[in-house]
Amino acid sequence: MFNRNRFLRRVAAIASVSSVSLVTGCGLLSDGDPGSGGPIVVGTTSAPSTLDPAGAWDGSWELYRNIYQTLLAYPNGATTPQPDAAESCSFTDTSSRTYHCTLRKGLKFVDGDPLTARAVKYSVDRIRAIDAPGGPAGLLGSLDRVDTSGDRDIVFHLGKPDATFPFVLATPALSIVDPEDYPARALRKDAGADGSGPYRLSSYQEERQAVLTRNDSYQGFAKRQNDAVTIRYFQDSAGMVAALRAKKIDVTYRGLAAGDILALQQDNDSGLQLVDGAGTDISYLVFDPEDPWADRPAVRRAIAQLVDRGAIAHKVYKDTVDPLYSMVPKGLTGHTTAFFDDYGDPSTAKARALLQAAGIRQKVPLTLWYTSDRYGSETALMFKELKRQLEGSGLFTVTLESRPWKTYVVGYQKGEYPVFGRGWSPDFPDADNFIAPFTGEHNALGTSYPAKEITGKLLPHSRARGDRAETVDDMARAQRILATDARLLPLWQGRQYVAASDDIAGGEQALDPSTIMMMWTLHRKTSW
Repeated sequence: MFNRNRFLRRVAAIASVSSVSLVTGCGLLSDGDPGSGGPIVVGTTSAPSTLDPAGAWDGSWELYRNIYQTLLAYPNGATTPQPDAAESCSFTDTSSRTYHCTLRKGLKFVDGDPLTARAVKYSVDRIRAIDAPGGPAGLLGSLDRVDTSGDRDIVFHLGKPDATFPFVLATPALSIVDPEDYPARALRKDAGADGSGPYRLSSYQEERQAVLTRNDSYQGFAKRQNDAVTIRYFQDSAGMVAALRAKKIDVTYRGLAAGDILALQQDNDSGLQLVDGAGTDISYLVFDPEDPWADRPAVRRAIAQLVDRGAIAHKVYKDTVDPLYSMVPKGLTGHTTAFFDDYGDPSTAKARALLQAAGIRQKVPLTLWYTSDRYGSETALMFKELKRQLEGSGLFTVTLESRPWKTYVVGYQKGEYPVFGRGWSPDFPDADNFIAPFTGEHNALGTSYPAKEITGKLLPHSRARGDRAETVDDMARAQRILATDARLLPLWQGRQYVAASDDIAGGEQALDPSTIMMMWTLHRKTSW
């Protein structure tokens, strides 16, 4: 989901980080008393789409990480999954097909119900049974079945080798829920959540705020540095930054607009801090094969030949993002520049030749859709720039349409949009996660993309490799296929910008390798 602005990543492959302090003599990472000053108030422009983990494969995971538990997760500094609700986990065979976990003793949900192996199996099975539109069932494509033994042992039997399965278990999609409170074949509909994470969800107002308080029965790796966090949801960056300057919130971790970033960089007396770090968020276009124009390869390739990513990065995002020429971002093993290799610099002449070779000589009419309230304030401006670029070639007539995220999701799942914008942040830091979620009959986009060589050969072959460096050739070939098909068109790769009040500490430790904020690391400073 693009323009997800967050604290510094802890991924070893993406280590280049610079920081700017807007307050002399203080730093975001200083130590302090974790109990002072009341709740930490965090602002974001990305509200959950649902409180039920079986229903979301999106930014809702930010909340899930803090109120639910997963068998594995990422303690501070870890770049591979480590036990959380589990005491231990490992493959028990040499082919990466049988994965065994043993739970910690005495785990409980916030309402006191025991968290047992049955609850883990129930949580996983209901994801597949519900198979919610836009839900995470697609992450479990390699799973055959789940068995349990006693109250603490769970065995995952995979239908094919998958060395990435531990990474899947570490995603908030695999949050463990209480079987007594979550129906087996339907999403929970109320505004409650019963997990076993570091916090309990004390109250929730949709699109407004989530109030988190310390869960005293929690057992896991999190060392909480505060007793309460309130997350406030904003419609745009301007409102969020205004609240930060007015000290109504303490931290922003997603959704800062380019103009606000530049203003903060230039403000030396604001009482705020700005952190700038490398990231792997991406923005891209999706072409629906059910649309008669978007289904034509020549049309998609012509658009790929016309899009000027550099202009988008500079004119719209003020160089706070970088042009991207592959679905796999820079910094991850296996990244290539497949789209630049195939299409080079923007060229109207080459685009026209592609269309004419396919017998298309009239202007191509297309409607481009975007969400009005999900990916940052620049989204509308970016689509206006795309319209300008395409129509400026004389080859396209473009209509722009938008909807709020809640209805936008429903629309693309129903196939209502010929071309639509999406963004993506990794479920886990591996090139696989920038290819597999978008391909196959059932994927995170709700738009079928069989890509048989990718799904039937390249992904299975790479997932049999425990050493991820051995997957480079498979990932490169997959990116070449994506560029040729041009069913997905990468636009830019984000960087991470976070603004915080000068009395907040713990930010550097706040993100796991999937850049999801661990609220428990934040606390207030007490001395200078």
